Amino acid sequence: MKVPKHSTLIRRMRDARLKRLSPRCVPLGASLGRQRGGGCHLTVKEDGKTRTVYVPKELMEEAQASIREHRRLKQLLREITRLELARIRLHLTQSRRRGRRR
Repeated sequence: MKVPKHSTLIRRMRDARLKRLSPRCVPLGASLGRQRGGGCHLTVKEDGKTRTVYVPKELMEEAQASIREHRRLKQLLREITRLELARIRLHLTQSRRRGRRR
């Protein structure tokens, strides 16, 4: 994602991403692995330890959608953070320039 140089464009991009931030389904921060017998398992970190949970075939689609949603939200938050930091940096440089003109 390319960050623009103008504060209005940065604000517009940030607001557009904030609108897309609402979750479509329950986000699940885990990894889905396949087993030999055709089943799947979820791997997640809890208290510094890796836990594995079996996922029945009936719930596999739902688990995949939840993992995709978690990744989508994580990416959106990363982009929002970059845009907000750019806006803050730009504000600082603009306020310094204004101070020099006086």
